[in-house]
Amino acid sequence: MRHVFIRNPGAGGSRRYRDFFEELQQAAQELQISYEIYETRAPGDGRIYINRICRETAVRGERLRIYGCGGDGTLHELVNGAYGFDHVEIGMIPLGTGNDYIRNYGTAADFLNAGRQLAGVSQSSDLIHYRAEYRGAVTEGYCANMFNIGFDCNVVDMTDRVKRLPLIGGSLAYLISVCVILIKKKGANLRIEFADGSVKDGPVLLSAIANGCFCGGGVKGVPESILDDGLMDVSIVNDISRLLFLRLFPSYAAGTHLRKKHLVERGIIRYSKERSLVITANGEHLRLCTDGEITTQKRIEFKVVKHAFRFIVPADPARV
Repeated sequence: MRHVFIRNPGAGGSRRYRDFFEELQQAAQELQISYEIYETRAPGDGRIYINRICRETAVRGERLRIYGCGGDGTLHELVNGAYGFDHVEIGMIPLGTGNDYIRNYGTAADFLNAGRQLAGVSQSSDLIHYRAEYRGAVTEGYCANMFNIGFDCNVVDMTDRVKRLPLIGGSLAYLISVCVILIKKKGANLRIEFADGSVKDGPVLLSAIANGCFCGGGVKGVPESILDDGLMDVSIVNDISRLLFLRLFPSYAAGTHLRKKHLVERGIIRYSKERSLVITANGEHLRLCTDGEITTQKRIEFKVVKHAFRFIVPADPARV
């Protein structure tokens, strides 16, 4: 088994980085496991390197474990580089801002334990394939956690700018961004085509197309998602008033909003499980957040790929 850790040297000064890699060295010695570290050189370099070592190890018949040191954007790069290789398992060291995908399995502390990571067991997970079009350009890829359009996407966009300000961390930056986007009440105008032929056409506050439950650093907006059921969960919140949204947001963040049956009965929330979906902007474009990465698109086709990769879950402490 080959173990490779992908890290961004630009974040090498982080205390969490130093602590983890010091612990990793000790844990690897105790477990008699060798490992490698690859430092990325530029955006997209990690995906190219991952694809190359996947091909090399496939030829040699060698099993491969790749651990991404970062957040959901890092996981996005890993699954797109390694997709299609059955001998590969993917793990995450949560050193990013959101780290939402791992919340489906455990806490950040679980995943920051180097010994438990090296002794971990992989589990099957779905991916969502997407094909996006904008001004004649086509983008295709795979999403591990979630797509967001409308309010959630706009908050992520704003958070990326706010957290660059002095003394404002990830959670505080997110809350400030929620307030700013709420004041603007910026959603999206969409045509959403479901597999059963039904259509949602018009303004929405937000739309989430999800494999996992969490976004925005722990907001459980899609609480019924299951990572390996062959379905994506589609959550749509209609274009509601600021006051109603303020009343709804605490339960939305906690993942209890679907228990408020009157919201579903009144059509404020539409929640369904789908195998495919098409979303088109009612206008020139929309902003699409894919595992935390934002692009501009016009039309997107979504389709679930069941059991598309294997994800490493840290071992029980008793096994290490």
